[in-house]
Amino acid sequence: MPEPVVTEIAPDVYRVSVFIPEINLQFNHFVVDDEEPLLFHTGLRDMFPLVMGGVARVVDPSRIRWISFSHTESDECGALAEWLQAAPNATPVCSQVGSLVNRDFVSAVREARGMADGETLETGKYSFRFLRTAQLPHGWDAGLLYEETERTLLCSDLFHQNGDVEPLTESDVVERARNSLREYEAGILADYVPYSPRTDRAMQRLAELDPRTLAIMHGSTYVGDGERALRELNGVLREIFGE
Repeated sequence: MPEPVVTEIAPDVYRVSVFIPEINLQFNHFVVDDEEPLLFHTGLRDMFPLVMGGVARVVDPSRIRWISFSHTESDECGALAEWLQAAPNATPVCSQVGSLVNRDFVSAVREARGMADGETLETGKYSFRFLRTAQLPHGWDAGLLYEETERTLLCSDLFHQNGDVEPLTESDVVERARNSLREYEAGILADYVPYSPRTDRAMQRLAELDPRTLAIMHGSTYVGDGERALRELNGVLREIFGE
């Protein structure tokens, strides 16, 4: 695997990216350098040494205090046990649903902090609001984190873009996401988002946050009019999955 690319995408928020040419996809992990450092996405278990090496370019991995993810999936939290061993004071952070129904996985090494909708996680000078987004991007236990000072949304699989794209962009990412999702509809990764009226309400709520930075798990981080981008993505999701 290639070495990770580490980029500061917002003040004290770093994107640790690993590109896998065989599947034409980037896997992005985000680390917040604060008094109580936060890691969002552990990455795949096989990627653990690479991701830890990238994180070490930002903070000492043993200092990680919070390890969070959107939903239970291998690229979101597959290396959770390895990270909890590397960071002895770290606590897993997920939704209340995730901490309950996935207890054998997320709490296997250490008890998880299950967060309620609207609850905040303080890391020092930054505050992250937890947003419950069940089934968005997918999974009953799904949720996102929003950093309220710099207006950064850690948005998991939303805006999924295939390819080895640039770390940071101010250009449109919605069309890239549309093309990637259309490509997936032709294969075994079809039905990426279960679209319903609840999906629409959740997307509208995210747009109302008016984020400045969209920290995207697969593809470029977007900096710009996050409200517009989220509303346009909602239209794409409705177009592809609401038919």
